[in-house]
Amino acid sequence: MTMIGAVIGDIAGSRFEFSNHRSKDFELFTEGCFVTDDSIMTLAVAKAVMETEKRIDPAIKRSGTSNDYRRLLSELTVKYMQEIGRLYPDCGFGGMFCRWVFSNDPRPYNSFGNGAAMRISPAGFAARTEQEAISLSETITSVTHNHPEGIKGAEATTVAIFIARQGLSKNDIRDRITKDYYRLDFTIDEIRPTYRFNETCQGTVPQAIEAFLESDSFEDAIRTAISLGGDSDTLGAITGAIAEAYYGVPDWMKYKALEYMDDELRSIYEEWKEFIKSSR
Repeated sequence: MTMIGAVIGDIAGSRFEFSNHRSKDFELFTEGCFVTDDSIMTLAVAKAVMETEKRIDPAIKRSGTSNDYRRLLSELTVKYMQEIGRLYPDCGFGGMFCRWVFSNDPRPYNSFGNGAAMRISPAGFAARTEQEAISLSETITSVTHNHPEGIKGAEATTVAIFIARQGLSKNDIRDRITKDYYRLDFTIDEIRPTYRFNETCQGTVPQAIEAFLESDSFEDAIRTAISLGGDSDTLGAITGAIAEAYYGVPDWMKYKALEYMDDELRSIYEEWKEFIKSSR
């Protein structure tokens, strides 16, 4: 498991972001699909985690109490989100985040946008403990989205990924998210008719998690998330990451997703895949 599920969800949802398709009946991959800022920033976060692991003193343990690790990860998250993001200025950045990417003095800007959650899946897949997953999530997210709701949305996504990796049941995942993060007192069918484009964590993350919880396969999770409408690529990315941790991803979908990446992005993904393999 890597984080290809987030990329697949992003690609499948990309063509519906501003032209919603409120049905699960659609072709997953078409010529109109593309990687958006969701995939690009997810790969940038993955690069930051890998480079932190390479550079950190081996004597420093990766944990919530390792300030040196957190400081380095924070610096490298800024570095790679800016370096990689600047290669793709037209990939779909929001206005505030775009200014941050191109800033000479990038600082967090109290955002609670759903970008916090759409890029965070590498934290859930790299973490060796739940506390570590939470620490990674907060450190990565805080470089831009330091509003409590931004931190919360990213953490809920990361924790859902991490505990899904541990083989917990959907009931266990639902109970944990409900207890510590969001009320999941709705179904996708109930909210689909009135759900609209929402760029906030609190208006996207619960819905993405519910789409996963109602699914019966990885593909069905992606279709359910995108059928909701709204910010389709981001819903797909968040749901896809959690669904990958729970179900895995069919090989044909992985290979298809790689066709949408250029050499730069594919090289980061291949490096990440080897990193995850060696860290298990």
